[in-house]
Amino acid sequence: MTILWADDEIELLKPHIMFLNSKGYDIATTRSGNDAVNMVAERNYDLIILDEHMPGITGLEALERIKRIKPQIPVIMITKSEEEDIMDRAVGSKIADYLIKPVNPRQILLSIKKNLHGDELTSENLTERYRREFPQLTQAITSAATLDDWKDLYRRLVYWDIELTDARDSSIEEMLQSQITEADYSFSRFVKQNYHHWIDPDRNDRPLMSHDIFRSSILPALDRGEKISLILIDNFRLDQWTAVRPMLAEFFTITDDSLYCSILPTATQYARNAIFSGLMPDQISKLFPDLWIDELSDEGKNLSEAPLIASFFDRYRRKYRFSYTKINDSASAEKLERDFNSLKDNDLNVIVINVIDMLSHARTESRMIRELASTNAAYRSITQSWFRHSSVLGLFRRISQAGTKVILTTDHGTIRVDTPVKVIGDRNTNTSLRYKVGKTLEYNPRQVYEIKRPAQFGLPAPNVSSAYIFATARQFFAYPNNYNYYVQYYNGTFQHGGISLEEMLVPIVTLTPKH
Repeated sequence: MTILWADDEIELLKPHIMFLNSKGYDIATTRSGNDAVNMVAERNYDLIILDEHMPGITGLEALERIKRIKPQIPVIMITKSEEEDIMDRAVGSKIADYLIKPVNPRQILLSIKKNLHGDELTSENLTERYRREFPQLTQAITSAATLDDWKDLYRRLVYWDIELTDARDSSIEEMLQSQITEADYSFSRFVKQNYHHWIDPDRNDRPLMSHDIFRSSILPALDRGEKISLILIDNFRLDQWTAVRPMLAEFFTITDDSLYCSILPTATQYARNAIFSGLMPDQISKLFPDLWIDELSDEGKNLSEAPLIASFFDRYRRKYRFSYTKINDSASAEKLERDFNSLKDNDLNVIVINVIDMLSHARTESRMIRELASTNAAYRSITQSWFRHSSVLGLFRRISQAGTKVILTTDHGTIRVDTPVKVIGDRNTNTSLRYKVGKTLEYNPRQVYEIKRPAQFGLPAPNVSSAYIFATARQFFAYPNNYNYYVQYYNGTFQHGGISLEEMLVPIVTLTPKH
């Protein structure tokens, strides 16, 4: 690699140059900023080292001109001055590093390695660390005995999924994805064995689930006199929360960062309605038949959320004042940001953000979006970019300025599917790819989680003989008719409704305004 070093005392730096030569770097030298600019214009360099004080133009002036010519080249600035103004101007010009004379050869080498080989060294280090932890993760998958064990394991897998996003060793990525799939299948077996215990209201050891959120997390805060904004982002996974978390850290202190377990099916009609009502779906359909929409109805499945919230407060004899707002685009987020001052005296403001859910459905239907979000990492990146540039981030800022605590959560996650499972149903069977409900379903019971007595699992039964089946891990249901086309169309899409770590273990976070 070739490095340009510009310093008016370059003769005194020969020992440094010889040391860098011994490390395999070809060093070109000059004594002035003007010459450095001309040399950069005529030749490509991998990195530039600039002294600040040189005859003619200064190092800062040379830096500005070089950045206009070839902005991609990393520049290390070296100076005798410790003046803060020079540092500010250098950092503002996007230098790669800033060193104070005198510098020793190894200090220079460290900066060069950081800027020329940093990504490669980081990738190698992460790869080696993951290889060392691989057996421990495998053991954790085998030995996980409680839901807390699975939450801890899932966090570790998400950590590695994010850390190894840019890993240069494709085999490591394959190892990790294989391990995540193995974990999902093991978790699915764990759910099959324990789900009926989790929804038993008489058990003291049951985990926090969808229908517990209002009673356990919202009501106590309101009873303490706190004003709460409950923000529910549909289809919001742990990895997506991890990606956007740094952006919220500017406005909020994260006082609780937990996971809770979504009920089955992990779908809006069931999980979100359970959150807002504090009831299981079967209870909603019986107590509020006018608010429950059957699977095969053409009506929207999430049009009764505000009345369900009101029913919760009525049932617990609370008179709290609340608002309900649904955000489907930037315009509605901007409007709420502008109007939030009129809501700040409410005890509770519920805000539902549907953008990520809309993105996942658009990805299924749009070839272009499929290309943009072809992997979990790409899907996560799009979520991060949307959050950074959307009006939603401004809304969070506005809520922080109002001094309102935020409880941020979701109703369920989503998973990228790639394993078709054949199922046969009549025309009264729902169309979801991750769960089916019907009375004449034909399937291999070893491939699914089946619930033949829905009422015992808190689920409504459209017919006396209705049963539910759930896909696990990366499976999706496909009909034998036109099977190949169906599989090709849905393979690689993001779906929800079934059993996986990604769908069931979802964030619930408390954000306290910093100001």
